[in-house]
Amino acid sequence: IIRILAMKVGRYVILVPFVVAFGSDSGAYFSGMMFGRHKLAPVISQHKTIEGAVGGVIMSVLCMVIYAVVLQFSDFRVNYVNAILYGLLGSTVGVFGDLCFSVVKRQTGIKDYGSIIPGHGGILDRFDSMMLVGPLMEALLLLMPIITG
Repeated sequence: IIRILAMKVGRYVILVPFVVAFGSDSGAYFSGMMFGRHKLAPVISQHKTIEGAVGGVIMSVLCMVIYAVVLQFSDFRVNYVNAILYGLLGSTVGVFGDLCFSVVKRQTGIKDYGSIIPGHGGILDRFDSMMLVGPLMEALLLLMPIITG
C-alpha cells in the first residue's frame, strides 16, 4: 500500500481494494439472499451460494465501473477494461479469501469473529477477503494502472 501511495495518483486509487471487496461482499450477500439455491462449498460454508458469488462478481464490476466514472470526472484518463478486470479478478479472489477464513473458523470451532453487530460474523468478516484482495489490487495497480495523470 505504501507503494501505491507513493504513486502520483496513489491517493485516488487507494480505495480500489475496498471498492472491490465491499462491493463483492454486499452483492454476494443480497443476491445470495434473493436467489441463492445452489451451495458453493457446503462443507466449508453452508450459507455461500453460487448465485451469491455471481452476484458478488457483478456488483464488484459495477462498483469498479462507477468508481472509474468518478475518477474520470476528476480529470483522469481511466482504463475501463482494467476497471472491469479489477472487479472480476478481485471478486473471485475475495470469494476464495472468504472460504479460506471459513475453513480457519471451522477448524478452530469459532462461529463468528465477533459479536458487535448481531447476526454478522464480526468485524473481521468485513475484511477477510481483503487479506487476498489487497495484495492482488496492489499488483494490478502497479502492472495495469486504472488511471493515468
